[in-house]
Amino acid sequence: MPLILRPKLLSLKNSFKKTGGGQKVKGLILGFFISGFWLATFFIFCRALNYFRSTELVGDILAAKLLSMILLTFFSILTFSNIISSLTTFFMAEDLSLLSYLPFSLFNLYLARLLETFITASWMLLVFGLPVFLAYGVVYEASWSYYLILIIALVAFALICTVLGTVVSMVLVTLFPVRRIKDILFLLSLILIASLYVLFRLLQPEKLVNPDAFASVTLYIQQIKSPTSPFLPSYWVEEALLPVLVKGPGDSLFFVLLLLSTAQAFIILGYGLASVMYSTAFSKAQEARNIRLTRTSLASLIFYYLTAWFPQPLRAIILKDLKAFFRDTTQWSQIVLLLALILVYLYNIWALPLDKVKFPTFYLENLIAFLNLGLAGFVISAVAARFVFPAVSLEGEGFWLIKTAPISARQFLMGKYLTSLFPLLMLAEILVLASNYLLRATPFMMLLSSITILLMTLGISSLGIGLGVMYPKFKADNPAQIATSFGGVLYMVISSAYITLIVALEARPVYNIFYAKFRNLPLDLLSWIEIGLLLASALAINLLVVYIPFKIGLKKLELLEC
Repeated sequence: MPLILRPKLLSLKNSFKKTGGGQKVKGLILGFFISGFWLATFFIFCRALNYFRSTELVGDILAAKLLSMILLTFFSILTFSNIISSLTTFFMAEDLSLLSYLPFSLFNLYLARLLETFITASWMLLVFGLPVFLAYGVVYEASWSYYLILIIALVAFALICTVLGTVVSMVLVTLFPVRRIKDILFLLSLILIASLYVLFRLLQPEKLVNPDAFASVTLYIQQIKSPTSPFLPSYWVEEALLPVLVKGPGDSLFFVLLLLSTAQAFIILGYGLASVMYSTAFSKAQEARNIRLTRTSLASLIFYYLTAWFPQPLRAIILKDLKAFFRDTTQWSQIVLLLALILVYLYNIWALPLDKVKFPTFYLENLIAFLNLGLAGFVISAVAARFVFPAVSLEGEGFWLIKTAPISARQFLMGKYLTSLFPLLMLAEILVLASNYLLRATPFMMLLSSITILLMTLGISSLGIGLGVMYPKFKADNPAQIATSFGGVLYMVISSAYITLIVALEARPVYNIFYAKFRNLPLDLLSWIEIGLLLASALAINLLVVYIPFKIGLKKLELLEC
């Protein structure tokens, strides 16, 4: 097993040795953001747990139930994540074709890949779970035994999830083509996440703080006292931690040993299954995937009419990007999440209790409509970080074909820009206009919002394309790696600052107009001049943000080597 892992360890070691000044700066910035996330999560959970503890009778019950829900969520996500990761490490890794011919025993290969899957898929537990569990320890003033049990229990817990995910993936690959499994699992996971997100919002949890609904809260508290299934590893971790956390009755040692013994047994049973099924599964995993969606006559007809009014070769670039997008399940399936986002976003606007406000709602409705403009801008920026910023990098190592093709850099970049711009514009206008309709905003607010979000979307798309050329990652495995790179983080920071600046410039004109209408006072000449100057400044900044990043990206693209 050490020989199998050695190439990856040497590769990791060399990547640290070759780290230059720019990479160190990127690492520091990334470390800063992760530290900020940890601190924010830690303080939020500390505050929530302190609030729970201050609540008589049910405080500790709520804290225990929250821990149970967190662990159950981790168990579900870790198992699913390990299924996806093990499909790659056990069946789709590039070095497997070489390792299968070397004199390594199946047991060593199994353990090495299991360890790699464990590390790859369990980072989420460290990033998201560490501040949560530390918050429990700090709030409950836990002793050193809590932290010792926490480390042992979580490692065993994650190992159980890894073996479960590996076994499930091995069975699935034996039955179905591996690439089709990844697509199906990815699509199902998005549908599940979107459904849970919408369901949680439709339950209206904010009603729990309404005194009129106190009877339902009482029933809710009775429900949360019921334990989760004692056969789940998440329940074992909970029962191992709670006695040392609240210093109450329980048998932590028993559940720690249960976790460790189950992890060991699962590893052995997993190897037994691998010795029977792995050869067959690995052979089936080498089957090629058949792309059907973009080859159908209906899809070809739709793509033809969508791109018919573009001149060549711009049309060829847009058509290529559309086909590439719909051939990649990890790309087009995220439309499910976008639909859920729009639904919940609009539902939140509709559910605002404006009817309970004791003063005229005209001013408040338009104030929320204006603030909603900034929020919609941030939503568009986040979507663009996932789809627009990686657009150039997604050409991958075949980028040299673009450089040698008979098209100019301007045509290529304009094709990328237009392909991403129109879907973003549709999303932006739907969010803003539908929200303003639900808020009963004035025609002036409708017009200002639609024009502003139009200009901001043009700027956000230009920023994404320009910075995407300046910070390309042609060797990235998937778009998520590109979006979370240094360039992606920088794009989010700049686009957030841009949106904030535009909203700030328009705040004063909107305030002056609505304040005058609210007081039934006419605007004087100076107020109109101020409004005109600020709106003109916002327009000028929007146009500059559209032009400058695209121009810089164009120059960078012309100098970019294959």
